Amino acid sequence: MNYSLPGLSKHIRVVISGGADGIGRTIAETFLAQQVQTAIFDISESAVAEYRKRYPHSMAAVVDVADARQVEAFFRQVANKLDGIDILINNVGIAGPTAAVEDISPADWERTLAVNLNGMFYCLRNAVPLLKAAGGGAVINIASSAAFFGYPLRSPYAASKWAAIGLTKTLAMELGPFNIRVNAICPGSVNGPRIQRVIEKEASVRKVMPENVRDIYLRQVSLRTFVDAEDVANTILFLCSDLGKNISGQALGVDGHTETLSNG
Repeated sequence: MNYSLPGLSKHIRVVISGGADGIGRTIAETFLAQQVQTAIFDISESAVAEYRKRYPHSMAAVVDVADARQVEAFFRQVANKLDGIDILINNVGIAGPTAAVEDISPADWERTLAVNLNGMFYCLRNAVPLLKAAGGGAVINIASSAAFFGYPLRSPYAASKWAAIGLTKTLAMELGPFNIRVNAICPGSVNGPRIQRVIEKEASVRKVMPENVRDIYLRQVSLRTFVDAEDVANTILFLCSDLGKNISGQALGVDGHTETLSNG
């Protein structure tokens, strides 16, 4: 269902990292349905090519968010083509390894934080001057329900998502005087291929069947359900519209209320 929300129009400019596939593409499609000028980037060449075919009027580029120079070059292109931005959605992220901490390689640890945390910083560093120049705007950082709990066998991912909440709250304070709202969305398990891969990895490590792990995940949620990407996108749309004009510094769970991530 498409909603018409106040304060969103074709004059609004939004940048979405990891926007060519998965949750990111759903977020992009939700903004496009509001006739918002949308620019996305993604590391997958095939996903970006498919996105361009579907949405030829939306700016799209292949960028590795963990490479500061690539991110800076992308934002220069955005500034030239869109003449600035009003909304930044820091969506891109990877699951990282599923393993006991002593079995995680330094390379896997570093790559998880490079994408999930450093990449968020690189986008913010380039987007904030454009948001200030626009007279204000909104930033949404995609964290996770893992940002509220410990997460056994997923320490790099959990560390990066806890850091995202700290960054969100800090920047809400730092940027509030510039009329820039900063919030974090914390999805739980989101229906789709990614959560299935996570479940299969954990099942392999725990030496159980994937359906056993899925059942544990469901029992950890008060509503006993996984969420859909549209749930995340619609919450973001609300926060970026005038309906959310006084909401900042929040870490909002879109997860059916996760009670624990003990996985026991």
